[in-house]
Amino acid sequence: MSGGRRRARVIALQVLYEVDSAGHDIESVLNRVMVDVEVSEELNSFIRSLVKGVVDNKVEIDRKIRSFARAWPVEQLSIVDRNILRLAIHEILLDNKVPVKVAINEAVELAKIFGSDNSSKFINGVLSAVALSRAGN
Repeated sequence: MSGGRRRARVIALQVLYEVDSAGHDIESVLNRVMVDVEVSEELNSFIRSLVKGVVDNKVEIDRKIRSFARAWPVEQLSIVDRNILRLAIHEILLDNKVPVKVAINEAVELAKIFGSDNSSKFINGVLSAVALSRAGN
């Protein structure tokens, strides 16, 4: 199932990327993308839940990014890195349906595939700080 969930995260990242970069309507993008991919109803639901969770909580999530990546204004992060962080922070702090290590590992893998050479280390560092703060609460 993890391969399916990784694919779902890739699709969610693609939707978030388009919404973030082009300003397209989330529902329109989700509906168009979901027509083009064949996934189970469970994964369809997971993708929609991830995307909507990030979009609905974007202000709070971006506040977390600002506090854990102080040297990097959210607006200046690459669109890929910003949305990988948003997805993972949503899963770590708000969704709580996967273990923190899984959320971090999945984000690092997405960064290795879609980010720059330094993205995976940056993502890992920020998310490790997020996880430590969560553990302290």
